[in-house]
Amino acid sequence: MTGNTGNTGNTGNTGNTGNTGNAGSISGYGFLPDRVDLPFVTEPGLAPLRTNVDIFAERNWAAIWNAWVAVVEFSGHNWQAQIWTPGNRPIEPPIGNAAAVFPNTNAEIDSLVTMAENERADALGEIIAEKDEFISFFMGLLAITPTSHPATVRVMNIASLIALFVGMHFKAVYKRPRPAQICSALLPPIPSPGHASYPSGHATQSRLIARCVAEVLPPALRPKIEPALDALAKRIARNREIAGLHYPSDSHDGQDLADQIFNHFLAPGLNLVPRYDAAVTAAQAEW
Repeated sequence: MTGNTGNTGNTGNTGNTGNTGNAGSISGYGFLPDRVDLPFVTEPGLAPLRTNVDIFAERNWAAIWNAWVAVVEFSGHNWQAQIWTPGNRPIEPPIGNAAAVFPNTNAEIDSLVTMAENERADALGEIIAEKDEFISFFMGLLAITPTSHPATVRVMNIASLIALFVGMHFKAVYKRPRPAQICSALLPPIPSPGHASYPSGHATQSRLIARCVAEVLPPALRPKIEPALDALAKRIARNREIAGLHYPSDSHDGQDLADQIFNHFLAPGLNLVPRYDAAVTAAQAEW
């Protein structure tokens, strides 16, 4: 089975929402076996039957693919000119000299060592569960499913992908090495994703999900739920630090980046991403 080691490249999908958005859609089921010698379509009288469906309805879009369309809408804006650099760091860092942009790296690694010693064993279950997707954690917190609250899940997926899209831009700009590339003894319990460390994608995505979901909650319910949403976002980000995958500044600036994305493009009244706005309106009706 050693030939499967090449699949480790898939860890670059960390932070992806996975297939959670497919649940409840027409593409949400698994494999359906059919007869080789007698396919179902050969049942008498079935093959000639046709429906009058002539369009792929909005309700049939799985949340994750609907979110990609929203990312296209978002990308059409000059977002790079409107979003500040995370943590007000230089926008053109000297390549190969990350220490000049992140002068506290050694102190941050010391803090990661302490986290690994004192917290990793207890946090390991969450670290592994949040490796590839964490929207399910937000759904669990809200006691919802893609079937019970499909528009709310759409909002989460859109927030997650927009945050990932913007975050990848800054990862390519800053090229910060992963903590384990500097201190190999950190030995993360899961593979490091195949992209740069700064800012944390998990921190950016989870924070933006929390901000966007808070907007769909009724005024009477929001004060009772929003603190939990914020706490979950911070916990997801910190788990990545405990795992040795991110520096604390990756998390802090990722959360700051999420706030900028929300304030500049997704806040109520801006109406800059139509598919997101439509999802918010529909989600508000679900509560």
